[in-house]
Amino acid sequence: PARHLEKLRRDVPLTSGTPRDRQLVLATRDLAQNELRDHGYPYARVVEAETLDATGKQARLVFAAEPGILAHFGPVVVEKNKSVSANVIARELDYKPGDLYSRSAIQNAQRRLYGMALFQFVDIKPIDPDKQEAEVRTRVTVAEGKHQRVNLGAGYGSEEHGRIDAEYRHVNFFGAARSAGVHARWSSLDRGVRLDLNQPYFFDPHLSLGGEAQRWYTFTPAYESVVTGAKVTVLHRSGPQTSVSLSMTGERNTSSIADSVLKNLDKSRLRNAFIALGLDPGTGKQEGTLSSFGVDLQRTTTDNLLNPRRGYQVAFHAEEAGVLLPGTFNYYAVSVDSRSYRSLGERLVMAGRLQLGDISAVDGIAANVPFSRKYFLGGASALRGWGRYEVSPLSHPPTGGQSTDGQSTGGPPTDPPIGGLPIGGNSLLAFTAEARATVRGSLGLVFFLDAGNVWADFSGMALNDLRYAIGPGVRYQTPVGPVRFDFGYQLNPIDGLVIEGKPQTHRWRLHFSIGEAF
Repeated sequence: PARHLEKLRRDVPLTSGTPRDRQLVLATRDLAQNELRDHGYPYARVVEAETLDATGKQARLVFAAEPGILAHFGPVVVEKNKSVSANVIARELDYKPGDLYSRSAIQNAQRRLYGMALFQFVDIKPIDPDKQEAEVRTRVTVAEGKHQRVNLGAGYGSEEHGRIDAEYRHVNFFGAARSAGVHARWSSLDRGVRLDLNQPYFFDPHLSLGGEAQRWYTFTPAYESVVTGAKVTVLHRSGPQTSVSLSMTGERNTSSIADSVLKNLDKSRLRNAFIALGLDPGTGKQEGTLSSFGVDLQRTTTDNLLNPRRGYQVAFHAEEAGVLLPGTFNYYAVSVDSRSYRSLGERLVMAGRLQLGDISAVDGIAANVPFSRKYFLGGASALRGWGRYEVSPLSHPPTGGQSTDGQSTGGPPTDPPIGGLPIGGNSLLAFTAEARATVRGSLGLVFFLDAGNVWADFSGMALNDLRYAIGPGVRYQTPVGPVRFDFGYQLNPIDGLVIEGKPQTHRWRLHFSIGEAF
């Protein structure tokens, strides 16, 4: 096709006026040859002819196509499978008999089969290519792996301190490549148990049906949330880079004010603040049911999940709770998470991340949004000058700090020290920029700038109200991802911030974890 030919001309690695490189000549030939094989010509060849000018210092290169016959896919043969049926394997293929031959379709099918986690080895090749038949038969050869797996992990981070994870997974649950598992975690920040079930072929090779049930605890400086419920998701994956999903969630949400806060509730303006957010002042709890519809779109072009050097990721989420479905909570929510990576030579990568989020309570009633859905910033991945959950609207207006509506105040302090707790907000804006440099071998250095804030609602969002943090970091590459040390320094501290009953006066935080910040 004309647009593919034009793209091929743009992408060839050879450039006039540069020294002739034999490897670039071969790469150009292979690029053209693969383009033909992606458009119905499995036996295509590309040959190059080279002539020198009179001086012998310039080479003229001509690449000529020998496409061969136009061919279509024929029957598929599956070999070496044992407990996984041939039908299960064949349905994951991106092509069927009669389709125009495409080399990319074979590669995508191979990736899909590997992604099922059922096989240690997958190979798809044409049968008897020397015969150059118009109907290309293909052979799928697999080697099955273990279908039941147990993973145990323990770790330590500056935020969660000790962490223990345990997972059991069956990747061929009752056959048909159905997967099921149970995952448990315990840490000082969150803990719980989550069950999941996934049907990879749901009427169509590109559709899957997933189910999830959980009981999960999350701890913040002001309160803890308990979520008990289930979620059903239909996922459409058009390719390895893009997916769209529709989900329905049913949960029971219970949030309890921390004991240290509850003891001081009657003696401070915390009482009015939490009542406005839906707290029962008698029990110190917010309880209710959440029923919602959700839509998610994701696209990623990054070259590496653990340590990307180029490409981008975009995730969009929209949710409607309680308006069309019965439930205690009623809100609309939308969020975007965008990440970009650009390699500048072999040793430097520039990375950026933008996060936007807003939850709109129906009728403007704050109690229509559960505590478990509220936004916070701070920690090892966002605004690293603060600890996790430390950046959000505060529980009362401290001197020069933030009120519960996210606005700065300058009144005298009249509350006991327990005030000034981050209680979460409904609107979020955050931006991060990083320069990641490889120093030597597995050792790297990072310099970052983080900016962002959380507000009580969208009307309070203001660019002149952002919090900023800068700092250096150290990275050491390991097989499970980079070990990370970050030192974050606050450029504009939050006056009156109180964590665990103590005013936060130091302007720096040290973070240790595994994996890049984003």
